[in-house]
Amino acid sequence: MVEASGIEKSFGRTRALAGASLVVGKGEIHALLGANGAGKSTLSKVVSGHLRPEQGRLVYRGRELHLRSTRDALTAGIAIVMQETTLAPDLSVLENIFLPELGKGGFLAGTGKRRRAAAILDDLGQSGTLPLEIEVRRLSTAQRQLVEIAKALALDAELMIFDEPTASLSAGEVERLFDVMARLKEGGRSLIFVSHRLEEVLAITDRATVMREGTTVAAGRETHSLTQAEIIKLMVGREIGAIHAARAVSESAGKAPVVFEVANMAAPPAVHDVSFSVRRGEILGLGGLVGAGRSETAEAIFGLRPRGGGTMSLAGRPVTFRRPAEGMRAGLGFVPEDRRVQNIVPDFSVRENLLLAHLGAHRGFGLGYGARRAKVDELMGLLDLPADRLLDDSLLNFSGGMQQKIIIARWLLLDPKVLILDEPTRGVDIRTRQAIYAILRRLAEAGTAVVVISSDFEELLGLSNRIVVISDGRSVADLPSAALDEEKLTLLAAPRTSMRKNTAVLDEIASQNGGAGFWVLMDEERLVCLNSVVVDPAASPGFATGEAVRFAQSRIPVGLELRGQGFVTEPDGSRSTLVVPIHSHRGHDLGWVGLSVPGLPGRRSADAIRQRIESLNA
Repeated sequence: MVEASGIEKSFGRTRALAGASLVVGKGEIHALLGANGAGKSTLSKVVSGHLRPEQGRLVYRGRELHLRSTRDALTAGIAIVMQETTLAPDLSVLENIFLPELGKGGFLAGTGKRRRAAAILDDLGQSGTLPLEIEVRRLSTAQRQLVEIAKALALDAELMIFDEPTASLSAGEVERLFDVMARLKEGGRSLIFVSHRLEEVLAITDRATVMREGTTVAAGRETHSLTQAEIIKLMVGREIGAIHAARAVSESAGKAPVVFEVANMAAPPAVHDVSFSVRRGEILGLGGLVGAGRSETAEAIFGLRPRGGGTMSLAGRPVTFRRPAEGMRAGLGFVPEDRRVQNIVPDFSVRENLLLAHLGAHRGFGLGYGARRAKVDELMGLLDLPADRLLDDSLLNFSGGMQQKIIIARWLLLDPKVLILDEPTRGVDIRTRQAIYAILRRLAEAGTAVVVISSDFEELLGLSNRIVVISDGRSVADLPSAALDEEKLTLLAAPRTSMRKNTAVLDEIASQNGGAGFWVLMDEERLVCLNSVVVDPAASPGFATGEAVRFAQSRIPVGLELRGQGFVTEPDGSRSTLVVPIHSHRGHDLGWVGLSVPGLPGRRSADAIRQRIESLNA
């Protein structure tokens, strides 16, 4: 489909591409990999007409191609989904999806275009959450990323480049996108997939090209023949240890005093009732799907969004931050999710960007930079950054990974009591991700309370001591990370609206049988409760929605142990329990649904109740 050879491109004194090459076949998904600054995005922009190379040759569908602009590329059938979204904030979702069409004249609001846009969003699982009329400026970063993807899909291009399309997406959105990509491949389209999430690369791509320092170091390797360790070695030129160290920073973190507490936080329309606490030296994860209200909660805490209710306390004292400077001075730090829009001032030097939070917390005349000089020197060593790079005119001259490390270092200068980070590793390579994890662990070990918001559930599980799950603007679970895995976390994070059918069935069987219905995920000796309905307190199983318990801690340990065998009565005769497995329409394990009733089952029909529970599978 496309062959790029000997591609060279420089930006001032920085050589971004040095003889890079790439060959992508028809009807394949091809991974383009490399560390931050390796040249992946630059090469993608050359192929898509955003940049003109200084040297090299492009051959597309057997013919040499000379692209003078992105319009030339679109006309040829080449489209790109950018990591940094290129949407028009004042236009609607519909207008942005068909943004390339606006240059062709004619009307956009026809019913055919609306149907096409609605179908694309439905494929991405967003038909009910992304109204076509809403202005893009009102969307979250993840929602803007989905609109960017929809815009590329609407072009119906022969070659599509996806540059970090999943960086802001949760597991459910990623699976939807992969379904769409698989259908495009089956239709004969070619896709280039740029991602730092190697597990995604191994799951969806056919072949891989690896770049390092602007040069191709491995071309067209079959993905099934590679391991994550081999890919990392190709990317960085050496072995890297485990990304995640042992789970949990320290055992003492669970016994340390609470530093920061949020109770019943409300910030309509996205946040309705969020509560959590974080201890000294603890890393707390906030998990949830796109649109769950995690980012909005952090913004409301920091004074960037008006609060409609709830209380906060810092170091045992009630606090309210009407603007960010108040939070900074009290010892609170916040790294928002959108690096380009929310974190960087492009016209400031690297040094000025690094000291932005200092300016917010500083009182008195002058800039006060001198007081931070020793700490800045220490941080430059920690970031492996030469001191003279502080004088660079713009932080945008750095790779995304280095930008993110400097943004985090901005807050380390202030030695915060609490640091909240929203998607701290979004769009950074595996080496930088490992460095950021090390910084956060070091920070927690020094006594800072750290709160991490992430759509990468593997990251949350590997980094956090505890995870608070947010769904539909409400905190629905607060569990130790050791009690969870990605599957359990995904199901806990599901929108409560998607549980209506499940809740209705639980309510029905509990009401008809005078008991308690529950939906749980179980391993050999413990469970996580996803949903529960108790009609008769005498039948309560001893756990509630969002709780994790061992079987022995519940009131129905034998019923749980002997699940799947009809009604099981506890030895003391207090309760009888029926537990039935459920699966998705694709056959995926969704856990167990149970009914607990007081005393013996009596005339209750286990077969009839089982059939009603199994109707959830449909």
